[in-house]
Amino acid sequence: ILTLLYVVLFIYSLTALAGPVNPGRWQSAAALSCSHIYKKNHDVTKTRKGKTEQLLRVDDHDFTMRPAFGGPAIPVGVDVQVESLDSISEVDMDFTMTLYLRHYWKDERLSFPSTTNKSMTFDGRLVKKIWVPDVFFVHSKRSFIHDTTTDNIMLRVFPDGHVLYSMRITVTAMCNMDFSRFPLDSQTCSLELESYAYTDEDLMLYWKNGNESLKTDEKISLSQFLIQKFHTTSRLAFYSSTGWYNRLYINFTLRRHIFFFLLQTYFPATLMVMLSWVSFWIDRRAVPARVSLGITTVLTMSTIITGVNASMPRVSYIKAVDIYLWVSFVFVFLSVLEYAAVNYLTTVQERKERKLREKFPCTCGIPHSKTMMLDGNCSESDANSLAGYTRSQMVPEEEKQEKMVVHLAMSNASNSSRKRGLKGHVGLRIIQNTHAIDKYSRLIFPGTYIFFNLIYWSVFS
Repeated sequence: ILTLLYVVLFIYSLTALAGPVNPGRWQSAAALSCSHIYKKNHDVTKTRKGKTEQLLRVDDHDFTMRPAFGGPAIPVGVDVQVESLDSISEVDMDFTMTLYLRHYWKDERLSFPSTTNKSMTFDGRLVKKIWVPDVFFVHSKRSFIHDTTTDNIMLRVFPDGHVLYSMRITVTAMCNMDFSRFPLDSQTCSLELESYAYTDEDLMLYWKNGNESLKTDEKISLSQFLIQKFHTTSRLAFYSSTGWYNRLYINFTLRRHIFFFLLQTYFPATLMVMLSWVSFWIDRRAVPARVSLGITTVLTMSTIITGVNASMPRVSYIKAVDIYLWVSFVFVFLSVLEYAAVNYLTTVQERKERKLREKFPCTCGIPHSKTMMLDGNCSESDANSLAGYTRSQMVPEEEKQEKMVVHLAMSNASNSSRKRGLKGHVGLRIIQNTHAIDKYSRLIFPGTYIFFNLIYWSVFS
């Protein structure tokens, strides 16, 4: 009986400890199990870090020396992906470019055993502990590695020791520009890469995939330029004190958009030249009108020339835009000189007429008679004073003495004849007040300027 009682109590105690089977208990058990696994994984990560350092054997080698030191030159392949071409400055003669620069080489000191043949990727912290190529940008003014949100550096190591080293860089480099055809020019700029310390005997720098090593974003565009093409080249550079170095070139050709300069420079200059021709149709005695028009066009052309040169470097040769603007300025200035000549000749002619009137005070037998030269030039007061005299009142005996004098008479017999006489008088006055130089200038100036434009655009376009 006692034995049976002990058996029953033992079974009951086991049942109480086990409790009822329910899903919640299994869930809590699973949660505990996952927590235990997470802790194990977390510990494994910490342990993995130590294993990674042991695999790469960073502390076991001297990485201040290049791979295979004392042997042949280590080949370092390079490829570039241009992210953006930010700006082109004519004044500073430089350009700014953002790119991804990638290096490829093999360092057996970084090889590690791997059953899956998977690479390991690191950030910029490991770069300071191993050897990397010392590539720099020749003729660069400013450059930096992007550091938002962390340094934009990636290092990828493969089990066999191959290394991929990538950086995101913005560089401002010099570009030798030729502005002899500005703004109808094309510019070719180069970004040059070279090892700073290692000559071609220690480091062989080359484009990894030839021309395919350079990739560009299709959305790259500039406001003033059309990007025609990118291409790569390579050559050796010699320094007298250190030796020969491999140098890589990223070349790109830019063609300037002309439409902006047509609106801002060429079109206003052409309008100013055409505006100066208006003075040829203004009465030569309207001195304020013609002088103010000439001075306004000259000052406007000076302002246009100054504005163009302010945005350009101070080069010692003549640019294409300088030729156009200065020729236009000469045309405007010559229109002012043309009126100066017309005004001077008119003054000289009037002096001759006054002397002639003093010499022949009564040439027609009529008091207060007026005369004018045979070339058809007379003052407005002269033409008005002759109106109203009849032909019968004029005595032409002085024509024998002086053939340079002619008399003008207008008939006022009837109203119709008065109207016809008035029209003839106005037409005669316009013809008389239009100097011969103005007549020729109306044809010579536009014709010459059109001929200049034909030659200019055929040569520079």
